[in-house]
Amino acid sequence: MKIAVLGAGAWGTALAAAAAAAGHDTRLWARDAAQAEALQAARTNTRYLPGVTLPPALQATADLPAALAHGAGADGLLVIATPMAGLRGLLQALPAQAPALWLCKGFEAGTGLLGHEIARALRPGLACGVLSGPSFALEVARGLPTALVAASSDAALASRAVEAFHGGPLRIYTSPDIVGVEVGGALKNVMAIATGIVDGLPGAGLNARAALITRGLAEMTRLGVALGARADTFMGLSGLGDLVLTATGSLSRNRTVGLALAAGRSLPEALAELGHVAEGVPTAAVALARARALGVEMPITAAVVAVLEGRIAPAQAVALLMAREARPETG
Repeated sequence: MKIAVLGAGAWGTALAAAAAAAGHDTRLWARDAAQAEALQAARTNTRYLPGVTLPPALQATADLPAALAHGAGADGLLVIATPMAGLRGLLQALPAQAPALWLCKGFEAGTGLLGHEIARALRPGLACGVLSGPSFALEVARGLPTALVAASSDAALASRAVEAFHGGPLRIYTSPDIVGVEVGGALKNVMAIATGIVDGLPGAGLNARAALITRGLAEMTRLGVALGARADTFMGLSGLGDLVLTATGSLSRNRTVGLALAAGRSLPEALAELGHVAEGVPTAAVALARARALGVEMPITAAVVAVLEGRIAPAQAVALLMAREARPETG
């Protein structure tokens, strides 16, 4: 296949490397020409994946029209690998009727839209989908076993994702529930911030972590179902799987932000130390707004938003959650 991955961050680079290693004719587009030249010459992404050598066959470019043309044919696949803030611009740049997958997770700032909702508004009828699941880019780049889910209402596009990436260390499942997969991918980052906060506070303990992850999954499911998702999707890779990985893994950016906040750092300080995008930070307030508009209760998300906005301290947020009235577990 001819595959174009649009975005040379950690995840885009890792997936492009996996596709090239599997024998596909793969182009990796970087917005910055200097970065593209460095990737092509040094065969490594020193900023996002230091120490990982890229396959010789992977070609890096800063020429967006050429990258789009490469992946837009009948034997091709376009994969958008920017943060959520860049999804709209690249969807607008796609050639007419060219199907595309994206990797970004979150709600769009300002509009509160999920990726498929942006695509529906910009390009009605476009075959599109999301590739998501529990995956740290560094492990994918190193060829470690990883399972993902390709979600799309277009079965042919989901099958194309399987053809592109399934094999070797990557296992690709498919799902028609793009709403559930996107909601799971977005909210697990918010829950990872919350778990990092709990893990970073003295005296919280592992019991608190387990409770937060479990109730966080219930919260994710409630909003997903209200938006039209299937409840069982949240027991799969893009729900429970991604939540457990991001909430507990040492490579998690969002968990790292929560740990920094629990240690007394301000949000700007935490993000500066991180040096990368933590999608849960912009997602939290947007997700909460959508939940409230639908009448969906999300106490953990509300607590995270209050901490991120500096209205309460991390320890106070945990205390408020513990002080909530008793209720049936299914509620």
